[in-house]
Amino acid sequence: MEMENVLRPVTVIGGALVATLIAGRLLDLLLRRADARHTETPLWGLLRRCRLPFQVVLCTSLLRASYRRAGILPDHPVGVGRFLTLVLIASAAWLAVRIATAVVDSTYARYAAATEDDARVRRVRTQVTLIQRVVTAVVVVVAVAAMLLTFPPMRTVGASLLASAGVLGIVAGIAAQASLGNLFAGLQIAFGDTVRIGDTVVVDKEWGRVEEITLTFLTVRTWDERRITMPVSYFTSKPYENWSRGGAQMTGTVFWHLDHSAPLDLMRERLLDILKEIPEWDGRGGGLAVTDTTPHTVQVRAVVTAKDADDLWTLRCAVRERLIAWLVAEHPYALPRIATAPAAEAP
Repeated sequence: MEMENVLRPVTVIGGALVATLIAGRLLDLLLRRADARHTETPLWGLLRRCRLPFQVVLCTSLLRASYRRAGILPDHPVGVGRFLTLVLIASAAWLAVRIATAVVDSTYARYAAATEDDARVRRVRTQVTLIQRVVTAVVVVVAVAAMLLTFPPMRTVGASLLASAGVLGIVAGIAAQASLGNLFAGLQIAFGDTVRIGDTVVVDKEWGRVEEITLTFLTVRTWDERRITMPVSYFTSKPYENWSRGGAQMTGTVFWHLDHSAPLDLMRERLLDILKEIPEWDGRGGGLAVTDTTPHTVQVRAVVTAKDADDLWTLRCAVRERLIAWLVAEHPYALPRIATAPAAEAP
């Protein structure tokens, strides 16, 4: 009899583990075949990540249904049942999050592959990222609530909390006013299409690209690899520059301070020759004009265009360097000078 009491739980636990391993292997094999047949979508390949949480859910379910008959820790049936229930809820939430993530990632990948407009792709990516995090947060909250409700004392606490929900809601709303503001600002950014992941922005005189958007904060990666983390409410309450809004094409300027005798016509010809040699120039525009004058110099401005902010920066630097080198080599008299004269003698 004692041997039977030992063998029965061992057999049940071993059988559950074997069944779980076999089921997980079969599931992975089916998903692998589906992925090979349907190469147009990455969904089946992404669902293979659900193998481990699926095995945990299956094994826990089998043990939860048979632990009493199997005699697993017969002196503590309530504790064993509650432990298995908690594990089952947590693993089910894990599985739900993995499935939702696979579906969302697959949908985004197919949309990105079929869409040529980079702005739309970045907009959808921003929305998908925030939706995925909202779904994960909801699943986690529901799972934690379900786990707490498995304890009888928590049910009474839950009833008391519901009875005083009005007062608690007012207090929580006042205490978490900033957090709620950021939360709604994040949703507004996601669906208002004001700023997207990958956009080039200028905030607080700092230039960079939007690297990450969450429900509460936004990260901008600057040109020198720094990360600026800001609350998302900043982008709904204060002005900022979004260079990617309405298209990535940009127009930039290059300034020189030269002598009044600078050969402007020759500079215009040389500017066009330089632009044709630089691959970052998109050919939309390029011109040169005098925009200001002082007693000692004239201010010459060149207008150039490029397909995005990165190319524009490279183009401006190249034009500035090459035209200065040309002036030094061919027309040094055009460089700024300070005229001096002997002072008049005192009477």
